[in-house]
Amino acid sequence: MTAIKHALQRDIFTPNDERLLSIVNVCKAGKKKKNCFLCATVTTERPVQVKVVKVKKSDKGDFYKRQIAWALRDLAVVDAKDAIKENPEFDLHFEKIYKWVASSTAEKNAFISCIWKLNQRYLRKKIDFVNVSSQLLEESVPSGENQSVTGGDEEAVDEYQELNAREEQDIEIMMEGCECAISNAEAFAERLSRELQVLDGANIQSIMASEKQVNILMKLLDEALKEVDQIELKLSSYEEMLQSVKEQMDQISESNHLIHLSNTNNVKLLSEIEFLVNHMDLAKGHIKALQEGDLASSRGIEACTNAADALLQCMNVALRPGHDMLLAVKEQQQHFSELREQFARRLANHLNNVFVQQGHDQSSTLAQHSVELTLPNHHPFHRDLLRYAKLMEWLKSTDYGKYEGLTKNYMDYLSRLYEREIKDFFEVAKIKMTGTTKESKKFGLHGSSGKLTGSTSSLNKLSVQSSGNRRSQSSSLLDMGNMSASDLDVADRTKFDKIFEQVLSELEPLCLAEQDFISKFFKLQQHQSMPGSMTEAEDLDGGTLARQHNSGAPLPVSSEKDMIRQMMIKIFRCIEPELNNLIALGDKIDSFNSLYMLVKMSHHVWTAQNVDPASFLSTTLGNVLVTIKRNFDKCISNQIRQMEEVKISKKSKVGILPFVTEFEEFAGLAESIFKNAERRGDLDKAYTKLIRGVFVNVEKVANESQKTPRDVVMMENFHHIFATLSRLKISCLEAEKKEAKQKYTDHLQSYVIYSLGQPLEKLNHFFEGVEARVAQGIREEEVSYQLAFNKQELRKVIKEYPGKEVKKGLDNLYKKVDKHLCEEENLLQVVWHSMQDEFIRQYKHFEGLIARCYPGSGVTMEFTIQDILDYCSSIAQSH
Repeated sequence: MTAIKHALQRDIFTPNDERLLSIVNVCKAGKKKKNCFLCATVTTERPVQVKVVKVKKSDKGDFYKRQIAWALRDLAVVDAKDAIKENPEFDLHFEKIYKWVASSTAEKNAFISCIWKLNQRYLRKKIDFVNVSSQLLEESVPSGENQSVTGGDEEAVDEYQELNAREEQDIEIMMEGCECAISNAEAFAERLSRELQVLDGANIQSIMASEKQVNILMKLLDEALKEVDQIELKLSSYEEMLQSVKEQMDQISESNHLIHLSNTNNVKLLSEIEFLVNHMDLAKGHIKALQEGDLASSRGIEACTNAADALLQCMNVALRPGHDMLLAVKEQQQHFSELREQFARRLANHLNNVFVQQGHDQSSTLAQHSVELTLPNHHPFHRDLLRYAKLMEWLKSTDYGKYEGLTKNYMDYLSRLYEREIKDFFEVAKIKMTGTTKESKKFGLHGSSGKLTGSTSSLNKLSVQSSGNRRSQSSSLLDMGNMSASDLDVADRTKFDKIFEQVLSELEPLCLAEQDFISKFFKLQQHQSMPGSMTEAEDLDGGTLARQHNSGAPLPVSSEKDMIRQMMIKIFRCIEPELNNLIALGDKIDSFNSLYMLVKMSHHVWTAQNVDPASFLSTTLGNVLVTIKRNFDKCISNQIRQMEEVKISKKSKVGILPFVTEFEEFAGLAESIFKNAERRGDLDKAYTKLIRGVFVNVEKVANESQKTPRDVVMMENFHHIFATLSRLKISCLEAEKKEAKQKYTDHLQSYVIYSLGQPLEKLNHFFEGVEARVAQGIREEEVSYQLAFNKQELRKVIKEYPGKEVKKGLDNLYKKVDKHLCEEENLLQVVWHSMQDEFIRQYKHFEGLIARCYPGSGVTMEFTIQDILDYCSSIAQSH
């Protein structure tokens, strides 16, 4: 280290007029070991500047370079990390904190010691030395007035000291009086030595001359000591006198302390008594209200509520340590408990009576609602009960057992009441759907003692009648099976839609009002569900409500939401079965009713989920919507199955197939129902299934047809399908619409070509033979040399088809086409026009073959294109 120090002094600091005082080998804390040196330096010129310099070895060669320098006056804190244990780490706080790790603890300590000394000598500022051993700093404290630095580095600091003005003046006088010092240093030194001896002798003589004065001083000191002894004697006597006074004062002080202690205890005792009296004293008016208060009047309920709150505050007061040991406090707490039990029992009995009375009162109003499709209004009952909401909250927090018992009793009474109301309500709805009571009996409904009752089992036992039996029973307005949509009037479906909407519109506010009442009356949180573990919750039909582990602690929000849902399920347990029975009835009346029900129920489910996705209403309607969706899918499947089971008559022409007409009716009805509906996607999927079934079964029937040509069946039915899709503009069936148009066009062309082969049969066969010879490689102009196709044969064939014969053939063809086509689709003129165009195309084709294969023969047809146009026009007009 010494060699490095000398090298750094020589190479770096001497050229800058600086002196290196201390050095430490360090590396940055927490990083890769890249060593460098921290150097403490001072300048050789005044004013002295003290610096800390970081020196690093160059990467390019074996020499050191100055990297960064800090002025010591900028140093704020030196942190040695640990003042007791050896630790090579330390921090220097300049404008930011620099963390270093020294190569050894000794180097670190020497460097910090040097910083301390430099600070004391040159700066005199408060640099904080943190976690530095006090012993290290004590060793560095200066021992004399003019001595600041000791040790090896300190001697280097004191090596040069500037002379003051007086010293310079004395040396100049001495040098002037001793000119020989310039040429002979030894003579000068001897002279200085002789003068020093003279001064020493003078000092000794002066000391001896002052001995007499010393003796006088000693005598004065002896006299002073005697005076001191006398003063001490007097002070001792005074102290003895004051000792008795001190004892008396101590007794007085002790007495005052006891008095003060007694006063303090009295104040504290008074404070405790006031605390207990103020917080555990229940007013007589409150006690009377709890024991005898009228729970039927609004004023009495308010008094009982205030008294219950005051009792709860007294019981929940936070007693100070030791209060529970006092007999009076125990007696008061016992009194409060008895009051709470007594009032809780009285409140529970009163509310149970209110619940029972509500059931009787509501039963009396059922008769007036039995003929109207409305549900009784429970708002007055809810309004009256909500006056007890605060008392229920008090009961929930003080006696959860009675609160739970009230909750169960409320559910028992109200579930029976709602069950009667809802069942009667649904019976009215079923009768309104089916019309008269006589008609309703066909669906399992009957009247008894003026009160409507429903037989849900009879609905489930309804069997599906075959389509033949359904059509034969024309005397019945409605049928017990899934009837064809064409058998019902639009007015009946509209009536069903209105009734079903009214049912949902009545049920929805009823459930929402009851759920809101339960939340307010039983003080249950129904919104803002928070995550958390659910507490124990048993089934409400046979077990307990959601119960907290500590009877005094409130239920978590998630458990309270679950409790509301369970209460609603128990109270309205009949809603879902009744809705399913009503849906089954609507489906039996007309399977197309599932379209109305799907749209209406989807809208109500969407509305309920926007309010609360986890509510009873949302869950119940969602379950019923699944059933409706199944019925809708079953309706689609039944239509496809009916398509597959269609049988056509072998003796009559086919025409437009029944399932094609039914699809048109279904699509028109569905488009009117599903306009702006939320579940449009379900209808689009059904469309896709139905149209595929229609396409497949139209082709199947066309292949099985014996009376009507296949092309006619395909052409007429696909033309009808194309017209239906074009009129309804169903976006998801655009591809099927194009496909229907293509099939219609293809089979129209095929039918025209097949039919036109018959009027000129021999002429067709002749030219087919000509084309066959050309196809075999015979040149067209050489065909006339073939024996079977020479000019004479051609003339013979042409003579067989004069204009009269052609017109007769076309007339027969028109009659045959008229027999094939059905009247409702009205395609006769379209087909006849296409045949005319095809006949003219064949005529031109024959003339072209004659011109190419029989050039210069002068052979021509015995009728012209104009003749063909006249024949076709006159035939069409005559029919």
